[in-house]
Amino acid sequence: MNKELTYNQALTELEAILKSFDSGEADIDTLSAQVSRATELITFCRERLLKVEEELKASESPKA
Repeated sequence: MNKELTYNQALTELEAILKSFDSGEADIDTLSAQVSRATELITFCRERLLKVEEELKASESPKA
């Protein structure tokens, strides 16, 4: 996956894939590739959200 990808870019790409699914016009090969890409994007977004959550918790915890 592209290391320069941002959360918003991944989300935009996921939304485009969902629109394609909803249209019902994709052939089986395209659908398979889109499902694979969507899985990668979802993983990327989850990891990014977890990292931000950890950073927020670390910044909120009192320093001894």
